[in-house]
Amino acid sequence: MSGVPASAAGGSSSAARRTGPRGTAGPAHGPAERTTPRDAAVERDAAERGTAERGATEGGAGGRGGKIAAAAVNQASLWNVANLLTMFRLLLVPVFVVLMLGNGGYDPAWRSFAWAAFAVAMFTDLFDGHLARTYNLVTDFGKIADPIADKAIMGAALICLSALGDLPWWVTAVILGRELGITVLRFVVIRYGVIPASRGGKLKTLTQGIAVGMYVLALTGPLATLRFWVMAAAVVLTVATGLDYVKQAIVLRRRGIAERRAALRDASKESEA
Repeated sequence: MSGVPASAAGGSSSAARRTGPRGTAGPAHGPAERTTPRDAAVERDAAERGTAERGATEGGAGGRGGKIAAAAVNQASLWNVANLLTMFRLLLVPVFVVLMLGNGGYDPAWRSFAWAAFAVAMFTDLFDGHLARTYNLVTDFGKIADPIADKAIMGAALICLSALGDLPWWVTAVILGRELGITVLRFVVIRYGVIPASRGGKLKTLTQGIAVGMYVLALTGPLATLRFWVMAAAVVLTVATGLDYVKQAIVLRRRGIAERRAALRDASKESEA
């Protein structure tokens, strides 16, 4: 016998059982502590409030961080590589005009420098659109500025050549009239869809660039004869692709009008039903 009253021993073991696994006095393998429904509800509400507060704090910080990051991306998107190339091409236009008309416009050295500026502009034109599409750098500025830069450098070269008497004015009128007309046509039918760039259009642009570049250089002999035929091919492609774009625009517009009328008929039938 230990000399400890049974009631005391019982009380001590009861206390240990009440302490259970949470206390230091109770055995680890003792029975779980019993709680009332009210205590369980209080603990559950406290836990839920703590979780909600942590989630709100983390979510708020994450949301603010996400908005700040998104704003930074939107701010930097204007100054991406594709847009910088487009801006550079726009800046080359006045430089090209100055070089083209320098020293009377017939100096071979000045014409060589003008050709270099024109070649750089055409070279960057091949890459800025590709970079924008490949690396998701497409912006509203790029959509507007890129075609303007293309037509600005080409128009400046054609007008300078015609003003110097190297190229007939009707060639300049045909090429520039086609480019401006197709641009306006694209905006007119944009409500019905987008006219995609065709392979013929890309070949036309390449041929125009080569032909105009050859005219910018002070070529003589067989090369001067060759540039005439290259320009003739560019004019033919310019007219042919222009007519093809007009055809596509007419088909696109008719299809869009037919689909809109069909949608209106379906909507009226549903409303009557």
